[in-house]
Amino acid sequence: MTTTTEPALLRYRPTEAAPQVNELLERLGLGPFVPDGLTSFGGRNDNWAGTTGSGAQVFVKSVARGPDGTSPELQRALVFEQLAAGLAPESPLRCPEHLGTHEDAAISAYRLLPGARSGSEAALDGDFGEDLCRAAGRAVATLHSLDPQGAEGIDTSDAPLPPLRWLEAFPWSEVGDRSMAQIAAWKLVQDDAEAVAALRRLREAERAAPRTPAHCDLRFDQFILHEGTLHLCDWEEFRLADAARDVGAFAGEWLFQATYSVFAPTGDKDAPALGFDLTHEEIVERGSAGLRRHIPRIAAFWQGYLECRDPDPGLAERAVAFAGWHLYDRLIATAQAHAVLNPVARAAAGIGRTLLLDPAAAVATLRLGPPSGSTR
Repeated sequence: MTTTTEPALLRYRPTEAAPQVNELLERLGLGPFVPDGLTSFGGRNDNWAGTTGSGAQVFVKSVARGPDGTSPELQRALVFEQLAAGLAPESPLRCPEHLGTHEDAAISAYRLLPGARSGSEAALDGDFGEDLCRAAGRAVATLHSLDPQGAEGIDTSDAPLPPLRWLEAFPWSEVGDRSMAQIAAWKLVQDDAEAVAALRRLREAERAAPRTPAHCDLRFDQFILHEGTLHLCDWEEFRLADAARDVGAFAGEWLFQATYSVFAPTGDKDAPALGFDLTHEEIVERGSAGLRRHIPRIAAFWQGYLECRDPDPGLAERAVAFAGWHLYDRLIATAQAHAVLNPVARAAAGIGRTLLLDPAAAVATLRLGPPSGSTR
């Protein structure tokens, strides 16, 4: 989150700030936003970033409210802030400072981090290296080690994804909000009896696993890189859950990057766009190269995780399965603006399927085993 002119988070012209935004800022003693320079970042929720009348740099975010006016997303984020308040300044888990919340309007204010970049931008630029992945692993392990007794009202409901009822039939009420490619992606899952059975096994294993405080929506763009330090944000799905969800999601992000690299432009003006018309040998070669680049980053994340927390015996295997689901999830999300599934989506589905069907076989490949010399 930034207000500088340095290359950083992609900015947009914001929607007009609701009166409650400046009401919150004035209540916090920061003064209203100065209109000049007010900006917004991408995302499904309205947000505003800029300088207030007192000179403070602030980011304000709104979240959804239900028909009854309540916002479970906001409550989950506020519960996390209760726990985060007890973190030491030197904690591996860093988050933008929460300044305050207008609960009736479901908006929260945070300290803006000048010159910050999103983790997704850093990953695409090749700057999310092994050191940062290790820091991410330490941060996530610290999150999973928090004492949930320190947060009143923590959500104990199951995480919504993958929705098992959608594996049988896609809800007609959801069709209008989905692209043809997204519907095709869901059909790809529904028509695969083995993948559906594997997803059901995963959710059963999840219910039997130990539960810890977990992010439950971990993606590269939930990380913010500021002055060399990683911050983790966006806590609307925070709850007690299987720690393997977060570990698998981080691994899945790198696997999706490896898949994307197969079809990414090579700089050759004569090369086929997005990998169409690549031969099987070229796909295998590019995919193998992507995995060679990114698996060390997964291993670095896991090393950092083990430095801060002892996982339960089955966590690595469940994490591999969740990485498989993450690939399906990302292909469904990225299909939103398309009419047909492209080769990236189908390749991601193939890798996700392999991980889901036999996660134990991929633990060593993804380097999620015990640390060197360990007997655990």
